[in-house]
Amino acid sequence: MKRTHFFNFLGKGIFKSNSSISYFLFLAIPIVLFSCKEKQEKTESKDIKPNIIFVITDDQGYGDLGHTGNPIIKTPTIDKFATEAVSLTNYHVGTTCAPTRAGLLTGRNCNRNGVWHTIMGASMLNREEVTMADVLHEGGYKTGMFGKWHLGDNSPFKPHERGFDEAFYHGGGGVGQTPDYWNNDYFDDSYHRNGVPEKKEGYCTDVWFDEAMRFIEDKKDEPFFCYLSLNAPHGPYNVPEEYYNMYKDETAITEGQKRFYGMITNIDDNFSKLLKKLEILGIADNTIIVFTTDNGTAKGYSVDEKTGQVFGYNANMRGTKSSEYDGGHRVPFIIRWPDGGLTGGKSLSSLVAHVDMLPTLTKLVGQKFTPTKTMDGTDVSGYLLGKEEAPKRYLVTDTQRVPWPIKGKNSSVMDDNWRLINGTELYNINDDPGQQNNVADAHPEKVAEMNAFYESWWEDVIKETKFSVIDLGVTDMDVLTCHDARTIDFYPPWNQQLIRAGKPMEPAPFTVNFVKAGKYKFHLRRWPAESGLALGAEINDGKPETSHTEAIVDGKSMKFSKAYLKIGDKQVEASVDNNLGATVLEMEVAEGETKLIAYFDMKDGTPCNAFYIDVEKLN
Repeated sequence: MKRTHFFNFLGKGIFKSNSSISYFLFLAIPIVLFSCKEKQEKTESKDIKPNIIFVITDDQGYGDLGHTGNPIIKTPTIDKFATEAVSLTNYHVGTTCAPTRAGLLTGRNCNRNGVWHTIMGASMLNREEVTMADVLHEGGYKTGMFGKWHLGDNSPFKPHERGFDEAFYHGGGGVGQTPDYWNNDYFDDSYHRNGVPEKKEGYCTDVWFDEAMRFIEDKKDEPFFCYLSLNAPHGPYNVPEEYYNMYKDETAITEGQKRFYGMITNIDDNFSKLLKKLEILGIADNTIIVFTTDNGTAKGYSVDEKTGQVFGYNANMRGTKSSEYDGGHRVPFIIRWPDGGLTGGKSLSSLVAHVDMLPTLTKLVGQKFTPTKTMDGTDVSGYLLGKEEAPKRYLVTDTQRVPWPIKGKNSSVMDDNWRLINGTELYNINDDPGQQNNVADAHPEKVAEMNAFYESWWEDVIKETKFSVIDLGVTDMDVLTCHDARTIDFYPPWNQQLIRAGKPMEPAPFTVNFVKAGKYKFHLRRWPAESGLALGAEINDGKPETSHTEAIVDGKSMKFSKAYLKIGDKQVEASVDNNLGATVLEMEVAEGETKLIAYFDMKDGTPCNAFYIDVEKLN
């Protein structure tokens, strides 16, 4: 029956026979029609792929939240969020920044994919790796990342080359590190939007959240993946003064922890704004939102060596950032998705890890993912949804932080209840969460079983281990920094404070690939180009420490006499004018992979690696 005929029928028939019933039905019809429409729209909305927002903080541990037992820290929004979501209380990551991000985005242990360190050429994600952004982008998702990338500052490793449509990020592993824009200090800094520097006003964490919310609002009508990867509360511990003031009178934490806690409370306030934005946009119910961190606490827990006094809170775990004990890699993980049933404040205690996230999230959103490489992670979506048990398995995490991975180094083999540490120490986490009682002698069969797993796992992993190779000639001007030089027995100057300190760095090679043969200019620098400083310059723009910010040291002068460039078996050299911003050397190079070393002789004869090298393609 046509709609007009239906109403004519009502008017001529029912209304005449019973005026009260007719009047009631007349009022009810629009409500019924509206309810049907609402039900249809709700059904259709559930057919739309859910959005994904993945928030990961930097150097915040399991104990650096109120709801995990910290009696001092103020995190009301995240604490409440946990009551509305599902928490994984036995969730593990890498023990440092870049390795966790590499495992999270690929589902593969960091020793497989080129990111077993945070510097020294071992923090660049191998070019062949497939990222979560790649997979979701292929499935129609709009993809954006904001904040800390730490998986390579050169091609082909930049975030907008790894599956993200839009990326707004700082350089290196933290604001103020060597690859970052010069003089960034968390406030009113310059960051990179798809590789192009852009000045922004405001505190860095506020900027990342604002940029993420702008992206979310812009993409609200289509499925999106927002990777909000924060640099806070990583050092330097700089925070707006009002957040330090929230803790200034606390006597149970150190001055550094007051800043650290303030940085976390600032994150909590921004997380509140993000959740409210989702509600305002009407997309909260069909958005998967995750809050987690990248390793154990860096600053939130310490013990005075002289007095034994404990400062901060570590949820009764042993170890902090970079430790193979649980305090180094067991972190909070909270996930909410109302339309998918991930609500209610439930806690799940089976072993889950960062490497599970790619297969799990793609399964939750119905995105096809067929890995072509060995996966360390597995799909745990059924466990999250309460449909099945978590898989019974062993997982490995370790701390390498060396030029090349070493078998057994700072390793933890894990299952739900057991931890085998460095192949010799065995702990039952159910009985001994603080890992104080080594029971290896009482369970030799368990030690043998876990060591056998590690042996076979390592044999498989090390076959894949390789350094990443930087592409040059991709743009008219590519920039290498000593942060990524392949040093062997020392750390390069990995942050701008060390650049300012002016200590010579032993020359070290880069592994590079010239994408096109031809003539290139190589600008060897002590200071980055954007600083405008001459090679021999001394700078006196340091800043004293305040209650809420760390000091910045002045820049010491270094005087150079000669500059050298070695590429493969070729070498060129030139005298240095310390009044210029760079010494420029030219060389004709062949296409392909090679080693590049660029360094100076100081006036006293000491060799010193160029801290920055601008590579200019001429033809």
